Amino acid sequence: MLDQLIENVHLITLDPEQPAAYGLLENAWLAIDQGKIHSLGQGAAPEAELTVDGQGQFISPALIDCHNHLIWGGNRAQEFEWRLQGRSYQEIAQAGGGIASTVMATRAATDEELYQGAAQRLQALLDEGVTTIEVKSGYGLSLEQELRMLRIAKQLSAEFPVHISTTLLAAHALPLEFKDNADAYIDLVCREIIPAAVAEKLADAVDVFCEGVGFSPAQCRRVFEAAKAHGLAVKGHVEQLSDLGGAKLVAEFDGWSVDHIEYLQAADVAHLRKSDTVAVLLPGAFYSLKETQLPPIAALRNANVAMAVATDLNPGTSPLASLRLAMNQACVLFGLTPEESLRGVTQHAAQALGLSSHKGLLKVGLDADLLMWNIGHPSELSYGFNLVKPAAIIREGNWL
Repeated sequence: MLDQLIENVHLITLDPEQPAAYGLLENAWLAIDQGKIHSLGQGAAPEAELTVDGQGQFISPALIDCHNHLIWGGNRAQEFEWRLQGRSYQEIAQAGGGIASTVMATRAATDEELYQGAAQRLQALLDEGVTTIEVKSGYGLSLEQELRMLRIAKQLSAEFPVHISTTLLAAHALPLEFKDNADAYIDLVCREIIPAAVAEKLADAVDVFCEGVGFSPAQCRRVFEAAKAHGLAVKGHVEQLSDLGGAKLVAEFDGWSVDHIEYLQAADVAHLRKSDTVAVLLPGAFYSLKETQLPPIAALRNANVAMAVATDLNPGTSPLASLRLAMNQACVLFGLTPEESLRGVTQHAAQALGLSSHKGLLKVGLDADLLMWNIGHPSELSYGFNLVKPAAIIREGNWL
């Protein structure tokens, strides 16, 4: 007999094989066994040891935040004030602010301080229905500190009801000890940090900041080559502030995702489609930085490139611990439809983390990561923020 049956519900399957918008199955049921979706449908339902009456509510896949800098020390509230006084992101970075200031604070913090700060931010996301999250390093920028951040991410994964995908972002910024010698730092990343992270099984992927205030395409290529040699997937912060061709580079390596992409040229979108690379939209950073250059949404849509949505939670440019707010921002600021936005934090977010075979849809065989909503239509999930919270959160069949 099956473990659980949830009946009298409307299923937001998001399954592309379902013809209705949102893959909606009305007046349906869903069966769970051994933490997986065993079956779903309409009409006669199988028997189970536990049967739950969903009372006409909606069930969706649980939310996935596929771009997140969860672990850091200190904060950058003063920089928020500086930006409002007219200083640009680049000016703040060149003056020793930006990522460099967070690196100093992170290095000075104890393991417990980093853990507790990240735990509070993580809980805010979990309360909204996030059950899978990416956590990047990138505020240590040394062998010891980058590995420390990834170890803390693993600790969080073990102690909270969440799946954490870890990403090594050692090529996030140039540490002060390598000032004016970026190539030497990239040597350290490729020859020491990546092999050490792989040896401890601390990372699923590597990321880079391919930008004028970050690293050049040639330097990022070296990181990707080292990552691939060690069996890691690649991702990239690209085309956020300028067009350096970073997205095309990520696609060349069959990367999981290209993130930000406000300055992505429409001509380069075809490369993403060919490599099946996800375009990750980060409206929180766009909003916080008061940017005006929009990602090429129409070109991405026309090319059938998967678009994910994430918080980009970080202390400087997206202090946003709400994936639900990011969904609304993606609609209002970038013009996504509510269905595209919801797919962006489920189906396509799973793809951006290499998890499509496990998560992101209501589909037989996938993890039973589910949310129950007391709503009248799926569009409500993007329409408002802080208006509707999950009536129930289920992770791998366990009710939280």
